[in-house]
Amino acid sequence: MTSARIVSVFGATGLQGSAVVDALLKEGTFTPRAITRDSDSEASQKLKARGVQVVQGNSLDKASLVRALEGSEAVFAVTVPHFPHVEGKDEVTQGKNMIDAAKEVGVKFFIWTSLPSIKKVSGGKYQNCTQYDHKEIVAEYLKASGLPHAILLLPAFLENYWKYGLMKKTDTGYDMALPQFPATSLQAFAWIERDVPAATLALLKNYTDPSKDINGKEYPVVNDRITYAELAARTAKVLGVQVTYTNTPPTGIPPLDEMWAFLAEYNGYYTTPIPNPDLLALGMKFSTVDEFLEVEVRARYGQ
Repeated sequence: MTSARIVSVFGATGLQGSAVVDALLKEGTFTPRAITRDSDSEASQKLKARGVQVVQGNSLDKASLVRALEGSEAVFAVTVPHFPHVEGKDEVTQGKNMIDAAKEVGVKFFIWTSLPSIKKVSGGKYQNCTQYDHKEIVAEYLKASGLPHAILLLPAFLENYWKYGLMKKTDTGYDMALPQFPATSLQAFAWIERDVPAATLALLKNYTDPSKDINGKEYPVVNDRITYAELAARTAKVLGVQVTYTNTPPTGIPPLDEMWAFLAEYNGYYTTPIPNPDLLALGMKFSTVDEFLEVEVRARYGQ
């Protein structure tokens, strides 16, 4: 009897992790194991009802992660930023614990979803974007660890239409509003629930083949790079109502204000050809913004 190829998934009740669990279940090559702080929560119970193994593991407690990851072939790791930043409980601590535990139990492949260091890219102009900078610190730690890995670099989430209230109802339709982001600046996007699982599966199914040259590589996951004015126009076409875009003043929250200012200044930052040819070569099929609008936005915002 062939033993299960277990992929332990952090954040299995969140946007990225839950989508990865769904994709692993559907595709069938790998067996997802959900790592969660509360294995008795309502979300965990729903995973168990679908046949997913749910194991308690706290990313601030390396010993619990060693127990949780035992027997895993691979790991999908994601951390979520919290404001204000608390030393010792931040994403750096969490990410390093995940890497150390994975290495200790002999995990063969580690996927880290990450972001660039805004402080580094901007030459120190933007100092407060710990939600970006900390992820790159973890990425550098992963590269130095000797653990076979790949890094997925993520752009703006199209799910922010509803996750963070990008779309607001108006008398004539809808308005999109973001602070410090001119309508003419480009933004990089991905349909996270489609593109992250697709990229993850492409990596998992190919990482054992040295000719694919996956180990240590970074893969931007971007399905389009357009302005918010263009996104509003496409949304209006799908919904058949007016959709405007408004560039609003700063929020007063430095990590967020600097993030938007950076992304606007650097036009979404990622310049990899779209779709990413390296992921296409691994068999990944990217979503498109128009597919997202037809499937998700029409259903949620259509009249």
